[in-house]
Amino acid sequence: MPVSCAVVGYRMGKAHSRYIKETRGLKLFAVCDIDESKTEEAKKENPGIRTFSEVDDLLEEDFDMVTLALPHNIHAPVALKCIQAGKHTIVEKPMCITIDEATSMIEAAERAGVMLSVFHNRRWDGDFKVLKEIIDRGFIGKVYQVEAYRGGYGHPRDWWRSDKEIGGGAMYDWGAHFIDQILNLLPERMVGIVGFSQKLVWKDVNIKDDARAIIRFESGATADFQISSIAMVGKPRWRILGTKGAILDGDNSFKVSVLLKGYRAQLDLPYREKPWQTGHAYYDSIYGHLKRGRELVVKPEEARRVIAVMETAEKSWRNGSTMESVPYE
Repeated sequence: MPVSCAVVGYRMGKAHSRYIKETRGLKLFAVCDIDESKTEEAKKENPGIRTFSEVDDLLEEDFDMVTLALPHNIHAPVALKCIQAGKHTIVEKPMCITIDEATSMIEAAERAGVMLSVFHNRRWDGDFKVLKEIIDRGFIGKVYQVEAYRGGYGHPRDWWRSDKEIGGGAMYDWGAHFIDQILNLLPERMVGIVGFSQKLVWKDVNIKDDARAIIRFESGATADFQISSIAMVGKPRWRILGTKGAILDGDNSFKVSVLLKGYRAQLDLPYREKPWQTGHAYYDSIYGHLKRGRELVVKPEEARRVIAVMETAEKSWRNGSTMESVPYE
């Protein structure tokens, strides 16, 4: 029997509906959205599905799994409803806004005996898979510094992306992807975080213009992530230093500097084909977990670590000091 799935929130959930329909072993059962125009759109694009305007009504139905594609500030309360109704639950990234919310979701899923996962689909991005392969195969030795960056100069996008109460802050959109990737490149215990932020230009929105988190790991390695909407000049997305070499992100490839028989050499390793089409891979992993007993790839405890970095970085900035302990590490 296929896994019967529902999507809550069709504005962002349209892509999830497509991934579900195109993943072997999954079946789209229903879409729920408070906006009637979105449920009508969902019916036209997905003939035969059921539609609902209230989550409570949806949860009375018999189906297996729900994906929540909602504003960040309601991820936790809606996820808890779904979990308590006995549904396997997937939450769009970021998992939620606070560490306490993440913990309540994890504990509820354990009590209910259902799966909880977060859509950190960019672990399957073609460029990131190449980056991780380079490191895992030891090309540059032991990694001791990771720098990651996303930015530009432009007004923050509308709605939740520019409203801290809804979205969580400057790091909670693309930052969630980057931090998850960093923690996969350096899967070590975090022992300290220092955060910085600036509010200098875009006064009509209440998120920071520039935010930065520096993570210190148990081995002494560090990771430095910056996201900015006021950076007139950018820099590479990735710069990674190891004991035997280094990686610098290019336009469509990684420039890997290594020692080869005593000489410095540079490898040009291209991104994989179709590097961004990763939703199908994520849902295939979910099917493998639910129906084949495979290990869950994106575990909720891993997603909580991402929230811990963002929340702890903000506490550091507010306190003006390095946070010497990271929750749940």
